[in-house]
Amino acid sequence: MSLRTDAQTIISASIRAVQPDAAVERALRGREFPGRVVLAAAGKAAWQMARAARDCLGERIEAGVVVTKYGHALGRIPGCICYEGGHPVPDENSFKGTQAVLDLVSGLSEEDTVVFLLSGGGSALFEKPLVSGEELRDVTGQLLSSGANIVEMNIIRKRLSAVKGGRFARLCAPARVFAVVLSDILGDPLDMIASGPVCADRSTCDQAQVIAEKYGLRLTTRARELLTRETPKELDNVEARITGSVRELCQAAAQAAEQLGYRPAILTDRLCCQAREAGSFLASVARTHHGQGKKLAFLAGGETVVKLTGAGKGGRNQELALSAAEGIDGLDDVLVFSLGSDGTDGPTEAAGGMADGQTAARLREQGVSIHRVLEDNDAYHALKRVDGLIVTGPTGTNVNDVAAVLIGG
Repeated sequence: MSLRTDAQTIISASIRAVQPDAAVERALRGREFPGRVVLAAAGKAAWQMARAARDCLGERIEAGVVVTKYGHALGRIPGCICYEGGHPVPDENSFKGTQAVLDLVSGLSEEDTVVFLLSGGGSALFEKPLVSGEELRDVTGQLLSSGANIVEMNIIRKRLSAVKGGRFARLCAPARVFAVVLSDILGDPLDMIASGPVCADRSTCDQAQVIAEKYGLRLTTRARELLTRETPKELDNVEARITGSVRELCQAAAQAAEQLGYRPAILTDRLCCQAREAGSFLASVARTHHGQGKKLAFLAGGETVVKLTGAGKGGRNQELALSAAEGIDGLDDVLVFSLGSDGTDGPTEAAGGMADGQTAARLREQGVSIHRVLEDNDAYHALKRVDGLIVTGPTGTNVNDVAAVLIGG
């Protein structure tokens, strides 16, 4: 079995292990909801979660709205209307789907329940902006290109939105909200996952203004004023369950590697740095441990960031893999891969990338400089040249990223 075949086996097994279906069913099975029940789902895993909820609750669901990323609604769900919108930057379809959710929950009584299914990506997909759509997209783009981490981004986005930072729960009142949340943020902070639409917000206006200054955000007077408005700090109509995590993703990958004969080690499930730095670090791990005559697998879960310095195409996982290619150049028994559990990485159809000890040499033969490619943030095209893209299609889940170093022994 080749390292690439092993990598694909580990990837498939780990994604299967973190599908949200069983978790949604566990959260809903046997629950009694006294009044009307409506279903709202938002995020990259919204369709999968909504289908599981519909299978569990059946006709108890009076109506439902699903808002997910383009290409992630995989068929009809009885009683539900599905919308697809932009991610990571919201678009008019994101706003349209969100308004449909708001229409769904308006006029409910205190006896009624909103079953709210939330997953990563909801910050872009579930949105009713308090600034113009054009400014919201511009601010999102500024944050993405600056290298801001997901928590910093969400602290800003909460204050520019009518539904984030606990505000959606207020709009559902007096109805109760039962939320099932698939975590895509390290440490599972409920108020930060998809910008916390049904969670009392722990972040502050002072933090928002510090972040705006840190990254030199260009903001209108209206947006700056919104950063001074505090979000809800108490909510009494919400019960929330967090399910799924990058920890489970790493554990599943380790188990799959062990079944293939590797000795696995989870380095961290809180990787949080620039993608290039993570790739360089994993390459260093490979150089330290190769040549021992043992099959080893080193795993790291989390979410890296990319600071844009060019105008190329790619994503954080592809950039990580290409960065690692330089460090493992010439090692015949080493492969590094990294992918997003949702099946998408940046504005591409790839979930991530992989590189082995021959990747750098094959690119050199084609006249491609990895250094220049990384400066242009164009990892997608470089990896495509050497069959280094990982393509899974939408997976139906979203619990951060997993990267691995495989040493063949």
